[in-house]
Amino acid sequence: MRAVDRRILQRIRRRLALLYGEDVLERLIQRLALIVGRYGVGVTCPDGQVCARWDQRDAVLICYGDMLSAEHLGDLDEPPLATLHKFLRKHVGDAVSAVHVLPFFPYSSDDGFSVIDYRSVDPALGTWHEIQSLGEDYRLMVDLVINHVSSQSNWFRNYCLGLAPERHYFIEVDFDTDLSAVTRPRTSPLLRSVQTPGGERHVWATFSHDQIDVTFANPDVLFEFL
Repeated sequence: MRAVDRRILQRIRRRLALLYGEDVLERLIQRLALIVGRYGVGVTCPDGQVCARWDQRDAVLICYGDMLSAEHLGDLDEPPLATLHKFLRKHVGDAVSAVHVLPFFPYSSDDGFSVIDYRSVDPALGTWHEIQSLGEDYRLMVDLVINHVSSQSNWFRNYCLGLAPERHYFIEVDFDTDLSAVTRPRTSPLLRSVQTPGGERHVWATFSHDQIDVTFANPDVLFEFL
C-alpha cells in the first residue's frame, strides 16, 4: 500500500475548510477518505520515510501523446502513446525522470483542451494500457484541464437538460452583469447562451463557446476530478 504523509492530509484539510467552510468539512473529509481507500493509498508514511516528491534534480519532458509517428519506427498499427513510450526507452532512457503528457482524453476542439470524457483515452492515441505502461518506466504528470469542459461532454449536456448533479456544475451569470473589466485574449463573447428547462441561461466560457467553465464553488465538481 502506498503512503500519504499526515502533514499532506492536514494541508488538504485546511484548504477544504478555507474553500467550503467548517460546516461541511467532515463530510468532505469522509468523501476524500473513500477515494483514497479506493486506490489503495494509506494515510501515513512509515517512521523516517520521506514521501517521494519532485525537485530541481528532476527533468520533465512535456509532450502530446501523438508527437511521434509510428511509421518512422516501422509499426503503422502501433498506438501513438506506445510509439512515444518505445522512443523514450530507446533514445531517452533516464535522461528524463518524468513525462508530462498533454491532454489525451477524447476532445472536441483546441488540441485536446476541450475534454469530452475524463475517464477515457482518445482512441486515436491508445488506451489506459499505454498510459499505465508509460507510468511503469517514468513518473507521469497529466494535464487534466480542470477549469472547463467540452460543450459536447455529458456534464454540459446534462446541465442543458436540467439534470442533477450537473445542473450545478457551471457558472451562470445574469446577461446584464457588467463584465467590462474582464480581460481575455479571445474574440468570442464571454457568456454563452443556452436553453434549459428553466429557460435561457448564460454560462461563463472563458476560452471559447466549446469550453464551458466549471465552478469549484460546488465541492461535487472537485470530487468529480479526484
